[in-house]
Amino acid sequence: MMNRRHGTPGVVVLPDSGFRRAQEEIASWPGHAQTPLVELPDVAVAARVGAVAYKHEATRFGLGSFKALGGAYAVMRLLQAELAKRGVANAATAAELMEGKYKDATKAITVCCATDGNHGRSVAWGAKLFGAACVIFVHEHVSQGRRDAIAKYGAEIRVVPGNYDDAVREAQKQADANKWFVVSDTSYPGYTEVPRDVMQGYRVMAEEAATQFGAAPTHVFIQGGVGGVAAAVSAQMRARFGTGVRIVVVEPEKAACLLASAEAGEPVSVPGDLDTLMAGLACGEPSLLAWQELERAAFAFMAVPDESAVDCMKVLDARTPVVVAGESAVAGLAGLLLAAGEPFARAALGLESDSRIVLFGTEGATDPEVYARLVGHAPSSD
Repeated sequence: MMNRRHGTPGVVVLPDSGFRRAQEEIASWPGHAQTPLVELPDVAVAARVGAVAYKHEATRFGLGSFKALGGAYAVMRLLQAELAKRGVANAATAAELMEGKYKDATKAITVCCATDGNHGRSVAWGAKLFGAACVIFVHEHVSQGRRDAIAKYGAEIRVVPGNYDDAVREAQKQADANKWFVVSDTSYPGYTEVPRDVMQGYRVMAEEAATQFGAAPTHVFIQGGVGGVAAAVSAQMRARFGTGVRIVVVEPEKAACLLASAEAGEPVSVPGDLDTLMAGLACGEPSLLAWQELERAAFAFMAVPDESAVDCMKVLDARTPVVVAGESAVAGLAGLLLAAGEPFARAALGLESDSRIVLFGTEGATDPEVYARLVGHAPSSD
């Protein structure tokens, strides 16, 4: 669907000053390294475009996904603010938190969130890194492998009946009852500042990709979910290249809340159990902040079937060198290939023989058992 509101003025959701602060801070963390931008000439030929590049996030801080940039950064920012509020430290640094200088105070602070897997892993890692207690809420459909990957950072795991949005509500309910602090990657009325920090962290990935790609891309195909990463990428592409980059938001057919919101002209929820194998995108309610960016900056919205994601995982796995992509990493690639092969969509999106496409491979094989089941063999070490 083409976005009728594309290009209309709107509020500044992610100020550049906040991004610069996040970029400088994250660059100082142990293990920080730029992730690769992988050229996909075979995909460019298949899509009949000039170039396709894939930002491969599987190695980000050893957590397997781009979300290492967001949740952990927001945990750090929250702890700094809370220590100042409690009169413990007016300007605690990340290094001081990591070395345990204020551990007696930070261990009394509990952070929590709901997750489909990757965000919870980032929050749990951030809590361990900076010295906080952590409780992570997962819905009943989150795989055991993803639960275990979160628990290894010392977080308590609580399982919630229902879907991701039910887990979001339960996390907020328990935080209110226990005086915990929600570190969510989705925002809603009255809760925006922490998710804003999360999204500013995500912009680091987009800035790296922009620098690595060099020239301005003509198009970015980016995953939906609640919209946080799409909005962060949109904001950074505009900061680097102006308004000429066409942002195409791609979601699973079974969890297309951003597409539904674009059709309705306002944020709406999609019902049901959101039963898509693209687990990280199984979200039924848009993030308020993300929607404020995407309702005017996204060029188009798409929904793709689950089988297209599996096909794309196999395409990347069969390359030389191999690119190991999780099921939620390939929605953008699926959207590109489907749109490029359909004459009306190709024309509407302006896909030409010289188009330059950037994709964001937002996760590796974050659950190796799921990857093996979908692709047919265990993930290699790409």
